[in-house]
Amino acid sequence: MLTTSISDFRKDIKKYLDQVAKDFETLIINRGKDNGVVVISLDEYNSLCTTRHELSSAKNEERLDSAIVKLKKGESFTKDLIE
Repeated sequence: MLTTSISDFRKDIKKYLDQVAKDFETLIINRGKDNGVVVISLDEYNSLCTTRHELSSAKNEERLDSAIVKLKKGESFTKDLIE
């Protein structure tokens, strides 16, 4: 996780955005006491949205929990993808 001030961010905006995009870093820009902004990559944002959607219903959450339990018990299987 990276942290910077708004002044430093303005000076090196390209460097900071490149780090966020290429290295999947999270950037916190401090804007005063108890005030700030978080910058994440588009891929990270999309991943968070997908996770939120998957956990948005109790039924989906139950299915995911069940799959995790099966995986930990060794009750999972693999399949080859058809190309």
